[in-house]
Amino acid sequence: SYSLGVVSYGLGLYGPSLLLAGIQEAAVKEGYSLMLKILENAEVQNAENILRDILSYHVDGILWAVPEIGQNRDWIQQALHTVSIPLVFLNVQPRPNLITAVIDNKHGGHIATQHLIDQGRQKIGIITGPMEWWEARQRELGWREALAENGRSVDESYVTNGDWTPSSGERSIRLLLEWHPEMDAVFVCNDQMALGAMKMAQQMGRKIPEDLAIVGYDDIPEAPYFTPALSTVRQDIAKMGCQGVKQLLARISNENGDPPPPVLLQPELIVRESSVR
Repeated sequence: SYSLGVVSYGLGLYGPSLLLAGIQEAAVKEGYSLMLKILENAEVQNAENILRDILSYHVDGILWAVPEIGQNRDWIQQALHTVSIPLVFLNVQPRPNLITAVIDNKHGGHIATQHLIDQGRQKIGIITGPMEWWEARQRELGWREALAENGRSVDESYVTNGDWTPSSGERSIRLLLEWHPEMDAVFVCNDQMALGAMKMAQQMGRKIPEDLAIVGYDDIPEAPYFTPALSTVRQDIAKMGCQGVKQLLARISNENGDPPPPVLLQPELIVRESSVR
C-alpha cells in the first residue's frame, strides 16, 4: 500500500512532535504516506484494539512512537503477538526481540553532569522529568553515575521531580534552593523546565551562572535566546524518527531475513552562558 502506520502520543510536547516530523520527512522521501493514531492517554491498556485499527488500513508496517510510560511497556509484548507485519519501536527501552531506535538518554545525563563537575561545581542538584517516563529515569541515572564516578555522594534531597513544564521547573528549583541554599549547580532534564527554573532562581537572588550553573536537555530552538543563553544537551529526535523509518523499510523489504540492528543515537553537549563562570 506504500503507507506506514504510526502510533504516537504527546504531540503538545517538544520531543514527540519533533519525532513525528522526522518520521514524516523520511517517509515522504521514500514515497510512503502515513496513517496516524494519536493516543490521548499513553498508559491505557488497549494495544490490541489500537493495532487492529491501524491494520484495517492495510499499512505495510508500523512505527510505535509512544514514550515508555508507567506500565505501557506491557503493550510491547502484546503487540508482538498481535501484529503480523514489521514493527519498529522508537524511544523505548531496547529489548533483544525488538527493532528499536533510541536516544542514549543516560549518556546525555552523564555529560551534562560531568560538565558541571568540570566547571568546579560542588553541590549539583537535578530536576527530573516525570519518573514514569523511561527517558526521565535514564537521564537521572546518568546524573547519578557521573557523581559516583567523580567520588561524589548522591544525596536524595537534591532530587526533585518535574513534569516537563516550565511551571514545574519553577516550583522544583524553589524547593531545591530552600532545602539547599548552598547548591551551586543543577541539571534540569528538559529545556522548558530549565526556563522556569532560571526565572525562579533569579527571583530568589541567584545570579546565573555565577551563583548557580544550569544545564538543560533538548536544545529547543529558543535555548540560545534564554537570559543567559542556556547550556543544554542536544538530542536529534528528528533523526531518530528518520532512522526508525529506514529500519522499518529495511524490514519490509527483507521480512524473512535478519532484522536490522538497533539504533542508539548519541546526544551532544552544547555549552552556552548558563553553565560557564
